[in-house]
Amino acid sequence: MVEALEHIRETIRATDAKIKEICLQFPEYSYLLTIPGFGPDVSSKVLAAIGDPFRFETGKQVLKMAGMDLSANRSGKNSDSAIPVISKKGKADLRYALYQAALIASIRDRHFIVYYTNTLRGREREKGIKTKMRVKLAAKMLIIVYPVKFRRTAKCISLGPGP
Repeated sequence: MVEALEHIRETIRATDAKIKEICLQFPEYSYLLTIPGFGPDVSSKVLAAIGDPFRFETGKQVLKMAGMDLSANRSGKNSDSAIPVISKKGKADLRYALYQAALIASIRDRHFIVYYTNTLRGREREKGIKTKMRVKLAAKMLIIVYPVKFRRTAKCISLGPGP
């Protein structure tokens, strides 16, 4: 079993090296690594998920591809009071990676900490609000990344109004 485990670890190392080798061919990869919370794993997943950026016309389409677009069950009498939640119809591994990046950024980067705490202000006692705000931050990070991939530049990161 020890030999099998070591073989699996070596296979993982070789796969990670191959992924990094492929990602280094994209100029956007180095820009993605500069975003707080984005490491090699998250950056490679974002590059793979977005692929050809010209297939998207808006950031909303990118959010939909990731399953981070809002939808609500509006059937029946409760249609007026339906609460929108993320659809989860897109790429689950990308959503998970972005959530992890948002988690790291919300506790380690000054700008993201300020954004995260400002969105929480006054709502700290709501059940599950911290998770909801991190999901919102993950969606914001994807919207930040999309133009970086699209324009192939990373001159400015804005945490202003948005999804």
